[in-house]
Amino acid sequence: MTKKINKDLTSEQKLVLFEEGTEMAGTSELNHEKREGSFHCVNCGVKLFDSNTKYESGSGWPSFYESLPDVFETKTDHLLGYARTEYHCKNCGGHHGHIFEDGPNPTGKRYCNNGVCLVFKPQKKIKLILGFYLVYNHSKLTKRFKLKFIYEKNNFLALYI
Repeated sequence: MTKKINKDLTSEQKLVLFEEGTEMAGTSELNHEKREGSFHCVNCGVKLFDSNTKYESGSGWPSFYESLPDVFETKTDHLLGYARTEYHCKNCGGHHGHIFEDGPNPTGKRYCNNGVCLVFKPQKKIKLILGFYLVYNHSKLTKRFKLKFIYEKNNFLALYI
């Protein structure tokens, strides 16, 4: 795999992604991200995590108990004098963080991710419009009504006639 570096990355993002740096704990705005959506690699755009796997670990970095399948490669890192599992985006090779075995159920894992390596994309609201005709036949007089229902994210919004 060739490391293709996005020209729009900041110097901090390049340091973390391609020189295996670490951002300061507690500095990422993504620590407080609670909306539904997904987290993507800031360098190549590949989707890495769903928001429903994010949790507050108290570590100071965005943490997830599960990644999407087959998006990371791992290697052992001894930089701090002991073995840690480091993970990199399989698509572009960017370093994202480390995996620890102290996470919540169902996996027991904690993907401790540098926030500068992620882009959050909120879930798009889905709007479903159902239209149909209602035919009313009373005393050989036929009336035809066009009805339209709008349903958006578990809410019935409107009925048009």
